[in-house]
Amino acid sequence: DVNAVKQSVKNLILTDRGERLMQPTIGSKIRSLLFENFTPQTAELIKQYTRETLEAHEPRASLIDVTVSPDPDNNNLNVSITFGIINIDEPQRLNLEIERIG
Repeated sequence: DVNAVKQSVKNLILTDRGERLMQPTIGSKIRSLLFENFTPQTAELIKQYTRETLEAHEPRASLIDVTVSPDPDNNNLNVSITFGIINIDEPQRLNLEIERIG
């Protein structure tokens, strides 16, 4: 089901690595970058962490593209993830707003 895969991708990206008890490798390291200055290098790291997370933990999704843009007025990052799902021809897009909480 498309919605199940989207929810899984969202959960993986929004879960900080080490956050789940007894599953320390589940999740991404994106939250560690939220308080860094947004530079092209930061965007590339977010793309890399997204790719690594999906390849390691979501076999139903194959990453096509990740777009990252800052939203300094709202103190967050907008991350758009485009991916394919096995046996579904149409690419799927998931848009996430990752907020700085502090």
